[in-house]
Amino acid sequence: MLLCMLKTAGCTLLVAVCLGSLSLGHAMGEDHFPSNEDMRHVRSMAQPKVSPDGQQVLVQVADATADGGKTHLWLVDVKTNTSRQLTWSPSSDKRGESQGQWMPDGGSILFVAHRGEHTQLFRLPMNGGEAHAFEVKIVPPVDESKQPDAIPPAKKPAAAADAAKPEPVEADVSRYFIAPDGKHIAILVRDPETPGEKKQHDDKADAVWVNHDPHGSRLYLLDPADGKLTPTAVPPDVQRVAWTQQSDKMLAIAEGMNDVGDLQPAGTAWMVAVTDPAHPSQIKAAPATIGAAVWSEDAGHVYFLAQSKPDAPPGYEDLYAMMVADGSIRDLSDGFDGSIGHDEPIAEAGATLELVEMGTHTTLMRFEGDQRQPLHFDTTTVSQFNTNAKHTTWVWLGSSSNKPTALYYAEKLGEPGRVLNTPNLLPADWTEVASQPVLWKSDNFTIEGLLYLPPQAAKGKVPLIVDVHGGPTGAFEDNWNALTEFLLGQGWAVLRTNPRGSTGYGADFAAANKNDMGGGDYRDIMAGVDAVLAKYPIDSSKMALMGYSYGGEMAGFVEGRTDRFKAIISGAPVIDQESEYGTEAGSYYDRWFYGGYPWDHVESAWRQSALATVAKAKTPFLLLQGESDKTDPLGQSQEMYRALRQMGVPVEMVQYPREDHGPLAGGIFGSPSPEPWHGFDGRQRIVTFVKKAFGE
Repeated sequence: MLLCMLKTAGCTLLVAVCLGSLSLGHAMGEDHFPSNEDMRHVRSMAQPKVSPDGQQVLVQVADATADGGKTHLWLVDVKTNTSRQLTWSPSSDKRGESQGQWMPDGGSILFVAHRGEHTQLFRLPMNGGEAHAFEVKIVPPVDESKQPDAIPPAKKPAAAADAAKPEPVEADVSRYFIAPDGKHIAILVRDPETPGEKKQHDDKADAVWVNHDPHGSRLYLLDPADGKLTPTAVPPDVQRVAWTQQSDKMLAIAEGMNDVGDLQPAGTAWMVAVTDPAHPSQIKAAPATIGAAVWSEDAGHVYFLAQSKPDAPPGYEDLYAMMVADGSIRDLSDGFDGSIGHDEPIAEAGATLELVEMGTHTTLMRFEGDQRQPLHFDTTTVSQFNTNAKHTTWVWLGSSSNKPTALYYAEKLGEPGRVLNTPNLLPADWTEVASQPVLWKSDNFTIEGLLYLPPQAAKGKVPLIVDVHGGPTGAFEDNWNALTEFLLGQGWAVLRTNPRGSTGYGADFAAANKNDMGGGDYRDIMAGVDAVLAKYPIDSSKMALMGYSYGGEMAGFVEGRTDRFKAIISGAPVIDQESEYGTEAGSYYDRWFYGGYPWDHVESAWRQSALATVAKAKTPFLLLQGESDKTDPLGQSQEMYRALRQMGVPVEMVQYPREDHGPLAGGIFGSPSPEPWHGFDGRQRIVTFVKKAFGE
């Protein structure tokens, strides 16, 4: 980070040293950057869970795209440092096994899988044997076919037999939460379809009354010893549960039904006693934005994430502590100049741990009273920490720009982590290129970016791809990234910027793009381009810009404001703020950026729409869009395509059937996907489009 804080002359000298080291390192062996086909053979790893005795780790591994993208559970033995696959799926199951957790006695694990007609909770004994599903049958709380105005109308009054008590129906389990003593499992169950409702659908009596669906996600208690299921009276939609260490009560968090959160935050928190699940009590002091939560060890406090105290975009969270006795709440992260992550807090004696972003790095921070202590790790980014009940073993995922994701283990936080052997995530060893942190001034802000130089930069100037992150309340972290490796393999440098509005730099920085999307953040990015052109071997005549989601939106802003780029790639963008607002899945987040409803702020919404400057567009433009995208719907790309085409600008648009917002992005970026060729197609089109623009 100090590299580009220096004056130009000194910075130039240090850059030359870096480039010399780069050339020497690559001279020792042949470079192997991933091909497009290689990208289809990348696996991913997530959700490490350490066993109660600390000697084994359960981890979820996703098959590569070329192998179907299903997830399975693997078991890592700490002592022998070996791993083996633990679960397999029948060919009829297209999802695999997920949400693996240990039972507190260590004798079995639980997981969720869809192996028949329903998503079920399975238990697998660790001493051998097959996994068996818990039978989750409930009396349907809702049956729309029995309503007075149901269609088809009843032909005659219901007979006495029809009026009998409804029979239990098998239901889907979406999530589960094990009590620390293992005597109960809290499960979230979606109201099942009744036989009458199924007949309605089969008869095509399937009109949808928008925002009037009476079906919700409800909380039940499952006794793993006998399979007994007990309903609770927590109102739907229940999203998460936190158990006390004493296993006597739960904190259940519900978010309301039928998109009520699109009007205003609608979260509620409920205290549920195991001995009286029919009478939960609402915790009135809990804010409506309450999210991930955990109890203190003595059950006297609840640590939770919720909307930050300073004005910031919706979803930008602080870490809070609530005293259960009187409901008083304290903001533990008040004034923090980084950003709080979204992982569930971890409670310690008198303290809590939470993942935090600090610039392009992430770490775990201990909050204890007024003290905040960031912990040190061997990699620049860490995530998904897990420990056993006694906190004698810790596991997490770590990564750096030149270190692919690995599973780390330590007996004590702060000690060097030991890398555990897991299945290979990459099909081969790829050339490792370390990021180079770059800082520059833009208006009154200091902006940070990460520059990646291909080996060719040691010999002369190279083309540049400017990558813009989504959000806009997001950030690029200094971690390993498959797509960056792929782009470097084309001989292109990559600049990833964190303009104003990004996380990792405090609430004020995250809020600095309010009512100014495509304004100051655009200037920040362009100033970053100038900064790297002045100090690195970049060919200014061969530059392209790409981004997905808000990055795709920024691509639209750039299209109408400068002709410095030879090509622009936009994935799933927002093009027109007003039409996007009326057709997207949720609009509350967007409302913050232009100060209210777009029809009350027409000038502001239009000024922050890429369509407003499309008449000045000149640069060849590529749109990549999922047809099932609910976050940034298909119509947004269609608007931009039509406008550019009618303006005579070279424009191409590619639609991907079945793809929603996040899955298409993941597939293109190199994450495992059930769609075998969409990511490949997207990357191929990007390379072809850019090479044509560069004259290569």
